[in-house]
Amino acid sequence: MRITIEPLEIEHHLATVHAWVTNPRSTFWMMSDSTPADVAAEYARIAEHPHHDAWLGRVDGAPAFLVETYDPARSELGGIMDVPELAPGDLGMHVLVAPTSGDPVSGFTTRIFRAVMRHCFARPGVRRVVVEPDVRNEAIRRKNTEAGFVELREVDLGEKTAMLSVCTREMHAAAHLRPENIRVAHRHLVAKAIAEFSHERMIAPTATDEGTEGGWELAGPTSTYAFTARRFQLDHWVVDPDSIVRRTGDARDVEESEVDAQVFVAEFAPDLGIPDKLLPTYLEELSATIASACWKLEHQTLTAADLVDADHQSVEGAMSEGHPAFVANNGRIGFDIDDHARWAPETSNDLSLLWVAVSREQSHLALGRGETEEALYAAELGEATLARFAARLRGLGLDPDDFRYLPVHPWQWRHKLAVTFAADVAARRIVLVGEGEDVHRPQQSIRTYFNTSRPERHYVKTALSIQNMGFMRGLSPAYMRATPVINDWVADLVEGDAELKERGFGVLRELASIGWTGDVFHALPAPSPYRKMIAALWRESPVPRLAEGERCATMAALLHRDAAGASYAAELVRASGLPAREWVRSYLDAYLRPLVHCLLAYDLAFMPHGENLVMVLRDHVPVRMFMKDIGEEVAVMGDLPLPEEVSRIRGSFPDDVKALAIHTDVFDGVLRYVAAILDDEGVLPESEFWAEARACIVDHAADHPELADAVARYDFLRPRFRHSCLNRLQLRNTLQMVDITDQAESLMFAGTLANPVA
Repeated sequence: MRITIEPLEIEHHLATVHAWVTNPRSTFWMMSDSTPADVAAEYARIAEHPHHDAWLGRVDGAPAFLVETYDPARSELGGIMDVPELAPGDLGMHVLVAPTSGDPVSGFTTRIFRAVMRHCFARPGVRRVVVEPDVRNEAIRRKNTEAGFVELREVDLGEKTAMLSVCTREMHAAAHLRPENIRVAHRHLVAKAIAEFSHERMIAPTATDEGTEGGWELAGPTSTYAFTARRFQLDHWVVDPDSIVRRTGDARDVEESEVDAQVFVAEFAPDLGIPDKLLPTYLEELSATIASACWKLEHQTLTAADLVDADHQSVEGAMSEGHPAFVANNGRIGFDIDDHARWAPETSNDLSLLWVAVSREQSHLALGRGETEEALYAAELGEATLARFAARLRGLGLDPDDFRYLPVHPWQWRHKLAVTFAADVAARRIVLVGEGEDVHRPQQSIRTYFNTSRPERHYVKTALSIQNMGFMRGLSPAYMRATPVINDWVADLVEGDAELKERGFGVLRELASIGWTGDVFHALPAPSPYRKMIAALWRESPVPRLAEGERCATMAALLHRDAAGASYAAELVRASGLPAREWVRSYLDAYLRPLVHCLLAYDLAFMPHGENLVMVLRDHVPVRMFMKDIGEEVAVMGDLPLPEEVSRIRGSFPDDVKALAIHTDVFDGVLRYVAAILDDEGVLPESEFWAEARACIVDHAADHPELADAVARYDFLRPRFRHSCLNRLQLRNTLQMVDITDQAESLMFAGTLANPVA
């Protein structure tokens, strides 16, 4: 749901506000006997008061709550009573959520309260929010405490006895770090660690003989973990977090201990192959993942059912898991607690990108077919903003024609450009020219932003120098020089293929990239992360390509479960009204079949994990796909002729590795989770899911007899395939998981897996 807060215009909303404040459920608002004239007079008085404001809150455009903010020192707290606890920077707040006649919506008030607190702290000078609820109003006092308020003492205000409570910025930012949330987060992460590390054969639980169906035990050097789990094809484990029991001590003195994800990893580190010198870094990323999980437990309230009819960005912001395979998957080392609350994708906060001007002679702008520099900037910024930027440069005695404009994340400016590149800023080789007019929303890939002001405009991707999931999230200006031309070539191939056209398969082109190279780090002989801190690219939005009745969602959402364990995928199947097997086949024909075709026809492989695809849904059914992140993650594994400027995407791979583009990246990386989720929720047995996957591949081969040689060479139906492992890569080197220029050489294997479509 979308929550907005605006100044209250009582003349337009008098009937609504009067109904709210006089409702029996609003007794603590103390206006139960007020007439409409009384309410109008009260809010007219507030409108005229220099230190008191009233606000109307909307949910999805409809009036839903009332807020008042005020200066406590100029209120009855400061003017009538002796309250020495008040201090400069305090902001008083009242909130009234509209009474409802129907059943309460789970999490509704929590989300509103969070939006109100964000509204209060949006004022730069506010240090604390002050509230003084009636001591009898236990419900709102509990809500205050959950938000980070500390109750100081009772204060007699005459008409009520109030509980004076305060919440600092720091308290509010850390309110999610509560024992209840930490326990859930630890259990979830240990369950995932057991499942994925067992899948990758780094640890080996043994079945117990206690008579409990699905009972398992994992013995470590100092602990033993007992748990229940279901096992699916592809050696996929689903561990019940609530079932985990950790026992420590010897046979004579066994005791149950807290389940702790960091303790688990530290204990099993030798089995996991984590180098001693990198173990602290991995534990830090694990801790950040736990903190992120706590934030989601505290704040995310949309259920899987809510998401079925939600828009693209609501679905994107609701994702709670991060990467399905990686255990440490929300590390974001470099973000502090305020940065997370402001910039993390799960907060669904919009941001205004900053723009810098960089020397034209020391920068490179690469453009795709049909793009020009003038048209790109005009479309993304508009004439007024471009004029404002040019005026800023002229005001500094600089010629705008000598510069290009480059978008940067506010965090990147504050933490890197203004500090690490301070000399370049001072010399005006980098010039901060201001904010763009549009607001953007971070995607799950965190350094990519969707334009929420004008959804038809491009995604923007910028360097963001935080450590996350085995990589520093920079962008290389040198590497991205070829990105637009590679995207053009792939788009031409896809658009010119009859099979792909029939399936509606498309790519979202990265059609422009920019990087600045005038810093001292680019003059050094050795590459480093410092060369990847000032760069950006633009990618097409899917919105202009949607037909009437279609909407889109990240494919990663099919792996999402809400706080109660319900899955988005299962809810989509139910909402569609189709037989589950028919729904799955539509999904596979949109996703699996085009990827199989690209490999067989062109030896062309993508990196088709959930966040790299945008599903197009019609009547809750995936009917076609858009592939993205082309420039970094596409490869030609055969001798298909390539233009010279595209040649870097050609890779040399052993024959038994080529088919892993389906077996590992699709079967093991995506479909094993979807199959288990649908089976676990009673929607479709996994045997039927994999039967549809096999039929999808077989039917494609029957429709394309001209590809028979390639079908035999790739042999997607072989009995077993090599087991390529992701966590092993991250655990081996938590700072740089793979060499992006030679990813095949980085692969790590753990035997073979039985092929579920064999």
